[in-house]
Amino acid sequence: MGTLLVRHADVLVTMDGERRELRHAGLFARDGFIEQVGPSEGLPDTADEVMDLRGQILLPGLINCHHHLDQVLTRNLPSGQNTNLFPWLRAHYRVWAGRTPEDSRTATIVGCAELAFSGCTTVFDHAYVFQNGCRVDDQIAAAAELGVRFVVSRGSMSLGESRGGLPPDDCVETEDDIMDDSVRVIQRYHDPAPGSMLQIVLAPCSPFSVTPNLMRESAKLAREYGVKLHTHLCETLDEERYTLQHDGLRPVALMETFDWVGDDVWYAHAVHVNDDEIGLFARTGTGVCHCPSSNMRLASGIAPVKKYLAAGVKTGLGVDGSASNDGSNLLGEVRQAMLLARLRMGLRPPEGPGTDLSTSDPQRAGEWMTARESLEIATRGGAAVLGRTDIGSLEPGKCADFFTLDLNSLGYAGGLSDPVAAVVFCAPTRARHTVIGGRRIVSDGEIVSLDIPPVIRDHNRNAARLASLA
Repeated sequence: MGTLLVRHADVLVTMDGERRELRHAGLFARDGFIEQVGPSEGLPDTADEVMDLRGQILLPGLINCHHHLDQVLTRNLPSGQNTNLFPWLRAHYRVWAGRTPEDSRTATIVGCAELAFSGCTTVFDHAYVFQNGCRVDDQIAAAAELGVRFVVSRGSMSLGESRGGLPPDDCVETEDDIMDDSVRVIQRYHDPAPGSMLQIVLAPCSPFSVTPNLMRESAKLAREYGVKLHTHLCETLDEERYTLQHDGLRPVALMETFDWVGDDVWYAHAVHVNDDEIGLFARTGTGVCHCPSSNMRLASGIAPVKKYLAAGVKTGLGVDGSASNDGSNLLGEVRQAMLLARLRMGLRPPEGPGTDLSTSDPQRAGEWMTARESLEIATRGGAAVLGRTDIGSLEPGKCADFFTLDLNSLGYAGGLSDPVAAVVFCAPTRARHTVIGGRRIVSDGEIVSLDIPPVIRDHNRNAARLASLA
């Protein structure tokens, strides 16, 4: 792969242990790994590739901890525009089941390309509907075409309507098939080495679409092979009512009975939790992925992200599926996470007559979600959630995963008194460059690793066919 020299960035955000922000700085990488970070004058003079970043801010690549890339095929369907989670899912299950391997290819490329434009370098995909010959191999091959760092689930649904689940019976698989294919995918694809471009996760979909036996057996299998576990949890009050009715337990307590807490587990959403459950996450190392736009879009609620951070819960960020977000912009989610945490704070009832809610109140100062905290969730936080020590910051030994933004663009005009905060407070702009493992995926604002226009044309044709099924 050779050497890469990046220099003269106006600002370089390291997200290292000291959270250093360097002026007129850059980095030097060899074979996809960073060897040096610091002021430009202290870096080597030459390299196989040199990037001059004058007028740009350089940040660690963002990490997307929850997505459903196939849903890029079904965003903005009229049947799902104005509903909450359960009716929304019922409107989509059979449409998703109608997709083909080629549909998955274009959806994965389109979704990952969108993410790359927003500075995302590591993508987790929760794939769990397998019909018409589709396999998780389809997403894996497509992500490799674009060149993103990919973490993908061999997800599953096994509990159909006739047995008390939410999905139709013809959209679920047998548990034997799920377990056999999970072993196959792990053995064929999972790479645990530092710098890995592909890792596998086991991800039964949700408490209302899989059986208790599948949850327990998936946990055993994941620990046998040393892969992580993921599922949706505590997304809506409907889910809570479902587990109370069917199991007599709140969702988190139900997960405990399945041995689904620990530092190898993370949950998507985790909106409706109490303080005891937050404490459990913190003690066990269980992670959460905040999906702010999706939670707003489906009226699911506001996750207690500041409580998570205060308790030491590993917290990452996700865009969620493009049928519940309708976009794949992770930098946009960084901004939404900051704003939504502030909204939650403002909605909390005052603690007594005359309570001072002003910004000058030292009792409230720590409750404000800052721009830098939100960026940290999307970088260091995401790496912790995925169990990766090789990504999430720019420092020697880490992967050369980063993106840059043009500080001279219209969107930042007038906001450069604090360029780092401007990245979050100002409206998101497209990445000027996105580099993954030392390789440019986005260069001068365009995808360069793949010819995208033909993919878009094919994808729109595929999406139109699926829309007709709705």
